[in-house]
Amino acid sequence: MNVFSLVLGILCLVIVIVDLLWTTLWVEGGAGPLTSWLMAGTWSVLRRVGGRNSRLLTLSGPVILVLSLASWIALLWAGWTLLFASAENTLLDTVNGRSISWSDLVYYTGYTIFTLGNGDFIPQGSIWQIVTTLASASGMLFITLSVTYVLSVLGAVTQKHSFATTVSGLGMQGTEILQTSWDGEAFQGLEVPLNTVSTQLNMLTSNHKAYPILHYFYSGRSAQAPTTSIAVLDNALTLLQFAVDERSRPNAILMNEGRASVESYLETVGSAYIEPADRSPPVPEIETLRDVGIPTVSDEEYLASMADMTERRRILLGLIESDLREWPTQRESA
Repeated sequence: MNVFSLVLGILCLVIVIVDLLWTTLWVEGGAGPLTSWLMAGTWSVLRRVGGRNSRLLTLSGPVILVLSLASWIALLWAGWTLLFASAENTLLDTVNGRSISWSDLVYYTGYTIFTLGNGDFIPQGSIWQIVTTLASASGMLFITLSVTYVLSVLGAVTQKHSFATTVSGLGMQGTEILQTSWDGEAFQGLEVPLNTVSTQLNMLTSNHKAYPILHYFYSGRSAQAPTTSIAVLDNALTLLQFAVDERSRPNAILMNEGRASVESYLETVGSAYIEPADRSPPVPEIETLRDVGIPTVSDEEYLASMADMTERRRILLGLIESDLREWPTQRESA
């Protein structure tokens, strides 16, 4: 028996099974070690090669997804091949009756894990029959989990873009959202959209926990970029809570829910992907609210409240910069 081949084969199988189950089934665990390394490495390479080339960066998500699937297939295939190669006379050639070569082992392992069942080779002995059954079962597990995973990730990407589009539809800046919804006396119709985007953001946060690869599906359009939309949403909520006069503010429960949703997202994404920026982003201009007749607090009270928000806003800016985007201070074309 070839001990080296046996140990190496078992090691490959352990790595792929742990990473596959970790990534696809463990919602709170994020991505497995191998997948995490692939995600960070691929994103780093694409950023280094493409810089701020948004078209190239949009390939990061699909490339990482394909590489993850390919690495699982390669390790699964290699692991079982090495296992069958660890002993002599594990297989019998039923067609030509010749000795088994490495190419035969690779071929047999391939059609076993993909459950083709051609019958060109058969395992010799009860032990290798059981090993063949386990290999076939692992192939079925891989196919089932991989298909489910891919469909779930693509659904999460669609939801991610939907959230960003909803926010950008309200406005490309926090001040614009407030100016548009102000009817001269109150923020008419703002509560329903706030509730909608808070719900969508909570779902996006849950998806990020379940599918960390979602962070690397880059959008070339700011209108479909959740990072920019979250900064815009947080600016709007900050202005509502700290700049607008208390008597003119919308439902406090909805504002608190919205801010809690942003906080939850930052905690989920920030702990794994971003670092706070070394500076705070520009403070939204309160004068733009006064220009359309929105009652506001004094400048001193507003600036004092914004000073207390420094750390949160540094994290938001870090999120924007990690996505290679600019802070939304000017209206951008979609």
